[in-house]
Amino acid sequence: MHRLQAEVASTALLTDHYELTMLDAALRDGTAARECVFEVFGRRLPTGRRYGVLAGLGRLIEALARFRFDDATLAYLDDHAVVSAPTLEWLAGYRFRGQLIAYREGELYFPESPVVTVRGGFAEAVVLETLALSVLNYDSAVASAAARMVQAAEGRPLLEFGSRRAHEQAAPAAARAAYVAGFAATSNLEAGRRYGIPTRGTSAHAFTLVHDDEPAAFRAQVDALGVSTTLLVDTYDTFEGLRRAIEAGGPQLGAVRIDSGQLGPDAAHARRELDAAGMHDTRIVLSGNLDEYKLAALGDCPADAFGVGTSLVTGSGAPTAEFVYKLVARRRRPDGPLEAVSKSGGVKATVGGQKTAWRRLREGRAQAEVLRTADGSAPDGQARKLQVTVLDAGELRHDPDLDTIRAHHRAAIDELPAAARRLDPPGEDEDDAAIPTLHDLATT
Repeated sequence: MHRLQAEVASTALLTDHYELTMLDAALRDGTAARECVFEVFGRRLPTGRRYGVLAGLGRLIEALARFRFDDATLAYLDDHAVVSAPTLEWLAGYRFRGQLIAYREGELYFPESPVVTVRGGFAEAVVLETLALSVLNYDSAVASAAARMVQAAEGRPLLEFGSRRAHEQAAPAAARAAYVAGFAATSNLEAGRRYGIPTRGTSAHAFTLVHDDEPAAFRAQVDALGVSTTLLVDTYDTFEGLRRAIEAGGPQLGAVRIDSGQLGPDAAHARRELDAAGMHDTRIVLSGNLDEYKLAALGDCPADAFGVGTSLVTGSGAPTAEFVYKLVARRRRPDGPLEAVSKSGGVKATVGGQKTAWRRLREGRAQAEVLRTADGSAPDGQARKLQVTVLDAGELRHDPDLDTIRAHHRAAIDELPAAARRLDPPGEDEDDAAIPTLHDLATT
């Protein structure tokens, strides 16, 4: 069954109260039907970032398909007098029948990039604000952190271990966002079931502790899971645990994992001991409060893979992408022009008009983000259009699988200039982003 036809729980109340009170008032005064354009964008990148990664678009599509006001939802709104009876009747027939334009999932974004554009009647579009932001802000924060970790790992696989540090419903979303950005697998089984992401896992310290001694635990794990398993060697003494793992697994042991201590030196010691035992194919997995900076510091150590949890699902200190959802244009009359609107003054000022976006390139390297509100024509020289039509008249037009999304992300990363790939935070003498955002905002 296609996901737009899936019969699953409504997402209609994953929203803020004021979305529906605005709707109620707009239906009363006649502005509900005015054609409007809303844009999702961030005014800046989170501290320390040179680029962001858009993630969550596929999840947003699924959530929009379930944005329905069923009998139970309408009863709640009625019982709590959130909206009037005519508005309840309008909501009963709600379906998003407008247009949704977006950057491809996995694409890189910069300050003011119009990552999602929603076009439709004011009523049908305004009620999507909270849902869109809650999905895109979290997923994009995780993907942005994950992309930097993938870069720091320098080709070595990364495993997502963050479930226990996230809300239970956020955990599979985080696993998906990390996978978009290049992680190899997740420990979260729901993410595996829901999204087809490879899952991995063997044992934790509790399994060793429940046994009478470490050798007994290792023998039990090998007997149950086979010699290709990964033995966790740092429950007591890492060096002694390694020796016992070598004895329990022998030359065919799949991997050892070190979860604490001095990870770099311990990995070097483990590699020497494994090689001395003829276990050249036994891999070394490191985990334990890793982030992109610690991964970069482990660049020369003989680790074969890394497990990352807390810093990933919390967005590596930035659990939101700081996206906002703003009205940028509206049509006063059905036969009138689409007019730009904006908020003026202060740090929350906006730029009116629907934007088109292009990535200007030179010899295959990204030079600038070019935004236009006029005719949407491409800038001079080599440029790549960033937006695609996802929904048109409410019908799905763009729905790539995760493999396609991952490939697009990797291609976008490969376009980055060297300055944007640096892991250290931008200095005072640098721009906030390595790629400037240029405007050609002639009135439509």
